[in-house]
Amino acid sequence: MANFRFGNAQSLPVVVKNLIIINVLMVVLQFVLGRSGINLGDYLGLHYWASPLFRWWQPFTHMFMHGDPYDVQATLMHIFSNMFALWMFGSILENMWGPKRFLMFYLICGLGAALCHTGVLSFQYISFHNDFLRYEQHPTFVEYAHFIRSHHLDDNSVFKQILNFWSANSDCSDCGATSIRLFNDYYMHMINEATVGASGAVFGVLFAFGYLFPNTELMLLFPPIPVKAKWFVALYAIFELYSGIRNSAGDNIAHFAHLGGMLFAFILLRIWNNKIRNRFY
Repeated sequence: MANFRFGNAQSLPVVVKNLIIINVLMVVLQFVLGRSGINLGDYLGLHYWASPLFRWWQPFTHMFMHGDPYDVQATLMHIFSNMFALWMFGSILENMWGPKRFLMFYLICGLGAALCHTGVLSFQYISFHNDFLRYEQHPTFVEYAHFIRSHHLDDNSVFKQILNFWSANSDCSDCGATSIRLFNDYYMHMINEATVGASGAVFGVLFAFGYLFPNTELMLLFPPIPVKAKWFVALYAIFELYSGIRNSAGDNIAHFAHLGGMLFAFILLRIWNNKIRNRFY
């Protein structure tokens, strides 16, 4: 594998430049339409396949969307971090591969991220739905407590309130029916929630940089220490895997989409490496 030093290779090539422009314009369009009450994420964000909001083009268009039109700060942070990484690492790859190969790599990683993310969601949502159907047959306090613990809902304020009330009022006649309605509403909210962002494709770009230039030193910000690209990518992948498995309440980051982008990057690099090995040395 090659070593690389940052320096004169930081020119802005055509695909990276246009990807950044498109993503920025889409954020502007999100905010403009958001003022009229139109959430573009409902149409172009990636929805679960069983959602009534799902459309066939969303696995592609979601990677050009960022944040929420009603949360300016989060949206700006989201797009800045992705576009900064795309500029920093994508420029190097495009200058080495050329625009056509880089664009194909970027899009395949983004689509692969969507596929992996949707696969994980399918496992989670099907499990939730099956447990919900069983709970409907026996909506007892014990089953309720087990349900919210097994699906990480015991920190949710609404579900916790019902848990506490039901615990203090064991003869509650409405708690079962109320909990069923809440579980159903929660399930519909889950499957209708959109996933947006170029992170899956960008993580693929990051992985490719670490794979091709493993000994290049990157400077961490916190703490400010140098680390080789191969270790940086490896630690990032481990962190994403841990965060995805942990699945803590309030975490709205698609960790398995990030890992999916890395996985498809690895597959592409291995295929290309076998076919045109001399291009990677």
